[in-house]
Amino acid sequence: MGRVLSVASECVPLLKTGGLADVVGALPQALAGQGWEMRVLMPAYPSVLPQISGWPEVWAESDLFGGAGRVVAGQVAGISILLLDAPHLYDREGGPYSGPMGDWPDNSIRFAALSWAGAAIAREGLQDGWRPDVLHAHDWQAGLAPAYLAYSGASVPSVMTVHNIAFQGFAPASQLAALRLPTQHYHPDALEYFGGLSSLKAGLITASKITTVSPSYAGELRRAEFGMGLQGVLTARAADVSGILNGVDTAVWSPETGAHPYSARAPKGKAHARTALCTELGLDVPGPLAIIVSRLTDQKGIDLIPLVAAEFLAAGGGLAVLGSGDPGLEAQMRALEAQYPGRVAVSIGYDEDLSQRMFAGGDAVLVPSRFEPCGLTQMYGLRYGTLPVVAAVGGLADTVITANPAAVSAGVATGISFHPTDAAAFGLALQQLIRLYADRKIWAQMMRNAMRHPVGWEESAARYAALYAGLVA
Repeated sequence: MGRVLSVASECVPLLKTGGLADVVGALPQALAGQGWEMRVLMPAYPSVLPQISGWPEVWAESDLFGGAGRVVAGQVAGISILLLDAPHLYDREGGPYSGPMGDWPDNSIRFAALSWAGAAIAREGLQDGWRPDVLHAHDWQAGLAPAYLAYSGASVPSVMTVHNIAFQGFAPASQLAALRLPTQHYHPDALEYFGGLSSLKAGLITASKITTVSPSYAGELRRAEFGMGLQGVLTARAADVSGILNGVDTAVWSPETGAHPYSARAPKGKAHARTALCTELGLDVPGPLAIIVSRLTDQKGIDLIPLVAAEFLAAGGGLAVLGSGDPGLEAQMRALEAQYPGRVAVSIGYDEDLSQRMFAGGDAVLVPSRFEPCGLTQMYGLRYGTLPVVAAVGGLADTVITANPAAVSAGVATGISFHPTDAAAFGLALQQLIRLYADRKIWAQMMRNAMRHPVGWEESAARYAALYAGLVA
């Protein structure tokens, strides 16, 4: 059995701000079936400290970027967790990345410490004798871990996974020494990044292998409109880049365990779930009920919703929205609800139980993202037979078989995709949704196809296991 140290800023069930936490929390158990033992290193934020009482100390450093730090080890929900307890960096009110006044100004130092601890553990092992064969770093918060390994001359291989390249961990060049990075590597072919530093770039140039969370995203990142300044780095390392789709926890996200159970073989319960959802939200929708479960941001294409809603609703559709984000977009969703009572329902915030009821009761899920590294929302939709209507980008393009005439005729379509990501194309996709919903035979076939589409971790875990094995060999 091989050993992997996964370094990340968040992990379900301890802390979650987005899909990164879901992936980091799902990988250890998925990889266990492939013969790999994974431990997850993350910061000990105040919200998780009560859960670690009595956990043994397995690593310590007296000067961890301005104060003492230690790592304690334990188990949470079947996951082997290593928590970096460094109060001077993490014991503060607010979220993991920001407080009442915005982003923490020392974030570059805070997550350099996480990377430093990860690299040290990879080199030296833990006090209990555990030492990884591979270090796996996730996003900019762990980007310096492969760099610290490489610049120390350690032989431990590393993997850098890009979940979202929009967040790059930028820091001024004046922090080079404070971040314990070698000055001789501060040049454009290494650490220098637009006159400063980027922890993500540092990881991309030093990791043994690079992965992204979908094959299409891996290709998109080599283009300027998606690479966001790092396309040159990824093009130069193209031979070491691969795309491995995320999966979802099919035990948690399961239509067979809801209040109105159903499956591909016995789909009748979905109609009961739809009726219950409409009653709960005060909706009366003769056509397809489309749901949106999303951060309300322009990246997610939410600004397009007001531009296409009127025609969709006039044709009989309905809309249920759950999410939060940009205050202006939240206000626009509220305005739609006020304008179309009984056809639009909006819940600002996030409620996982409501989210699952929406996937169970909705007919379609809308994901009009301008870019989407992988996306879990459309996978939840497939799992529940809630047909995805998606922009043809990133992981959305990789996971949804669009209902073009050939796919419908062959009986393999699982949803609808559109390109480009603009109101005209999105509006046409919604009109196609209306037409498909009216053909109950085709709709039933697409629902069955969607629910039978594999969205779990089995295939992806096997690809990660093969990647690790190749590095160790």
